[in-house]
Amino acid sequence: MVKTVAETIKSITASHLSENNGLLLGQSVAAVGWIGGTVPDVAGIVELPMTDVAGSGFAVGCALAGRRPIFVVRYQGFMWYNCSSLINYAAKSKQVWGIPCPIFIRAISMEGSGIGHTASSSVHSIFMHSPGMPVAAPMTPIEYQEVWQYFLNHDDPVYCSEHRHSFAIHNEMENVDEPEADITVIAISTSRLNIIEAAQTLRSRGIRCNIFHLLWLKPFEPSEAMLESTKRTKIGLVLDSDHEITGASRSIAYEIMHRTETPVHALGIEDRVCGAGASMENITPKPEKIVATIERLLLDAGNNPPN
Repeated sequence: MVKTVAETIKSITASHLSENNGLLLGQSVAAVGWIGGTVPDVAGIVELPMTDVAGSGFAVGCALAGRRPIFVVRYQGFMWYNCSSLINYAAKSKQVWGIPCPIFIRAISMEGSGIGHTASSSVHSIFMHSPGMPVAAPMTPIEYQEVWQYFLNHDDPVYCSEHRHSFAIHNEMENVDEPEADITVIAISTSRLNIIEAAQTLRSRGIRCNIFHLLWLKPFEPSEAMLESTKRTKIGLVLDSDHEITGASRSIAYEIMHRTETPVHALGIEDRVCGAGASMENITPKPEKIVATIERLLLDAGNNPPN
C-alpha cells in the first residue's frame, strides 16, 4: 500500500522513537490532532511549554545528550521565535567546538488569511543563511525518506521545511524536460503543485514549460539536466513559498544564472506582512499569477509563442 507523506512521517517517527532511543519534542502534540496525523501515539513524545522561545533549547540539550531529537514547530512562522538556539548553537557547535548537535527540525508551513501574520508562511530562507545546517523542502514520500536518511547518516541539524499541502500526497513528482520547451522552471515547496497546474494552462496557450522539482535548498547542486534546460530555453524562473526578496528563490536563481549565463528570474511571496484578513492574504504564487509572470517574461524576452 502506497503511503502518503503524513503516513511516511508517522512511520519514520514511530521507528525512531521505539528503535533509536529518539525523542519528539513539540507543543500540543496530542491536543491538535497529532500534528496533522504525522505523529504516532507512542512513548518518547515530550510536550513542550507554550513559550515558543524555549523549545529549541530543550532540543539542543537532548541532541547533546545523544538522543537525536525530532523538534516539531507546528507553524513555520514561529521559527522566528525558535531560531536562536538552533542557529547560534546547533548549527555552529560542530565547527566551533567539535561537538555535533543533530536535530531533525520539522518546520511545518501553513498559509492563508485565517492563520495570521505570525504563524503563516514558509521561512526556510533564514536557515539557508546559517552555516552548518542543511535545508530541504520535501513534498513526496520518497523525498521525505531521503531527507530523513540524510539525517540518520550525518550528525548535522537538518531543517526540514514541510508544507501541510504535502501531507495527503502519495505520488512522486517527476521532472518535465522537453527539448522544445520555452522556459525552465525550478519549483520549491508547495509552489511545485501550482506550477503543475499553471503549466497545463500555458500549454493550452502554446507555451511549454520544463519543470524541475527542487528538494535540497542547501546544499544546492543543480543537476546537469536543469542547467542544460536553462541554457536551451534561454530563460528560467525559480518559484518558492517563502518571501522572494533575499529569499531562496533569488539565491538559487543567482546561482543558476551564473552557471548558465542565462537570465533566471524569481517569484515568491510578496514583500509584505501575511495578515489574518482576506485583504492581507500573502501566499504562495497561485497558478494564475505564475501563468501571467511566465507570459510576461517570455514577451519581454521576445520569444513568446503566438496563442
